[in-house]
Amino acid sequence: METLLATLPFLLDPSILIAAFVGVTWGILGGALPGISPSITMALLLPFTYTMDPAAAIVILASTYVGAEYGGSVPAILIRTPGTNAAAATVLDGYEMNLQGKAGLALGISLYSGFIGSMVGLVLLMLLSAPLSSVALAFTPPAYFALGILGLSVIATLSGDSLVKGLIAALLGLIIATIGTDPVTGSNRFTFGSADLLGGIEPVMIMVGLFAMSELLAQASKRGEVDKIRSRPRIEFPDWPLAKRLIPSQLIGSAIGSFEGVMPGAGGTIASFMSYNEARRWSKHPEEFGKGSPEGIAAPETANNAVAETAIIPVLSFGIPGSNSTAILLGGFLIHGLQPGPMLFEQAGDVIYGLYAGLFVAIIGMMIMGIAMLPLCVWMVNRPLPYLNAVILALILSGIYSIHGSLFDVGLMLAAGVLGFFMRMLRFPFLPTVLGLVLGFLVESNFRRSLVLSGDDYMIFVDDRISLALLVLSALFIFGSLARRVIAALRKENRLAFSEGSEG
Repeated sequence: METLLATLPFLLDPSILIAAFVGVTWGILGGALPGISPSITMALLLPFTYTMDPAAAIVILASTYVGAEYGGSVPAILIRTPGTNAAAATVLDGYEMNLQGKAGLALGISLYSGFIGSMVGLVLLMLLSAPLSSVALAFTPPAYFALGILGLSVIATLSGDSLVKGLIAALLGLIIATIGTDPVTGSNRFTFGSADLLGGIEPVMIMVGLFAMSELLAQASKRGEVDKIRSRPRIEFPDWPLAKRLIPSQLIGSAIGSFEGVMPGAGGTIASFMSYNEARRWSKHPEEFGKGSPEGIAAPETANNAVAETAIIPVLSFGIPGSNSTAILLGGFLIHGLQPGPMLFEQAGDVIYGLYAGLFVAIIGMMIMGIAMLPLCVWMVNRPLPYLNAVILALILSGIYSIHGSLFDVGLMLAAGVLGFFMRMLRFPFLPTVLGLVLGFLVESNFRRSLVLSGDDYMIFVDDRISLALLVLSALFIFGSLARRVIAALRKENRLAFSEGSEG
């Protein structure tokens, strides 16, 4: 109740209201563009938040995340191309409903279910963030170091098919994080005599380059265009009988999405497919799935929208991003000198309560803008890619240059874009690099401060109970991830051996 009362005044703050509506509008547009993920949409907006009030800046980024999760369903339903990774599960039944002449109903179910998932996620965000942060107030430098290690331990989960590539990507981020001034001695490191590198490389430069610029380079290397839109459907919301039928699927999506959102490294894509699978398992009409089932849209859309809010919980409470989008959001906090974690609720409570209010307004705005912007979204997904890419490139270059008015920053971003392009080609994951970049300073500075406090006695990391617990949890997380990889590899090998034996 105290949190709710503290949040209510911000619902009338004009800057919060404007930021929420602008963010959710931009997010829907970005999500509706095939290949432009929520993280890329947020990265494009990130440079423009430098001059904004901290609360409004965080709200506009978080609202963009919310809007993009819904916007991804528009091309998934209309042209069988998911606008975001999390919308891939929506394609299975959404496009089938489109072929049956029910595109408007499919879009309405997506928006309606996304609203429910977002509201559930927001309630959990408000209930869980503060208690978790109060627990974290007892953190010491050794505990902060162990917390950073816990954040890096999710690399084993985020590395995709190759753990080695994930570790290399993370190491790259850690190396970039060491550029600049030493946090303890104050000496210069890897600046190569350049005054522009004395303050280190800001995460925003690398994030925009890796996510947005590399996407443009990747699209420029491809040929062909997206299929043309043949109709201009309007949203049609489900009637009461259909709404009742969708409730079990929405409950499943809300539960799985909320759980996966809090878990680092899970995210909307996993939550969407898990929800789709469980909704089919418990449905009274499982035979309709894959053939235009409304439940096949409701479950994944509820899940990925619930993830958008609950994924913010570990960022606020511990400063650990669990996805590309929350890593961008963490960058927004750092830009304004805010360190998410234990002291954030004490030092910047107005930003937190403004975020809660902004997300509520953004969810309402998602419903309003989802209905109003559908014709524009349909028009946008049908534009030739060269025109879209030209506009995006102009936004990237102008946004990065506007931060410090420096061409050096633009050069860093372009270099990161080229790096990201080759990482895409070689199938290196981005998130380990971002985690290494964002958490590198936290790990190094607190590791060295701990040793200064203990007189180079490494037992300080074991004597501190919180540090010991987090290190043990990190080890369990790493070994658990490795065990799952080994089991999956053995199962794959057994299946291959069985198939070869059957052929023989």
